[in-house]
Amino acid sequence: MSSNEVSSRSRRVGEQIQRELAELIQHEVKDPRVKWVTISAVRVTKDFSHATVFFTVLGNYEETVDEDVITGLDKASGFLRRELAHRMKLRITPQLHFKYDASSIKGDKLAGLIDAAVASDKK
Repeated sequence: MSSNEVSSRSRRVGEQIQRELAELIQHEVKDPRVKWVTISAVRVTKDFSHATVFFTVLGNYEETVDEDVITGLDKASGFLRRELAHRMKLRITPQLHFKYDASSIKGDKLAGLIDAAVASDKK
């Protein structure tokens, strides 16, 4: 199998994991700490043993996230991994590693700076 095929498969598996996790967190996880979590991306290692799950929190406009959210996700990771195994029928179900994704917030701040600079130039 070529490295291009492996990366394509990793990408597809990551996208499927993203969809499944979004569904599980929204409908199955009862922990109120993760109520507003949105999965923004999933990156899976080539051997499918680990998946980094990037998430945002609806209504959070900071570049950091409350530790309670990460604690809630870590606590639910066993359940999420077990459900992924049932739903996806993977030979190896990856360990889930949650990482806060502040890129959209940084992008919004950058867009605001650009808008301010353009408005300043127009004056």
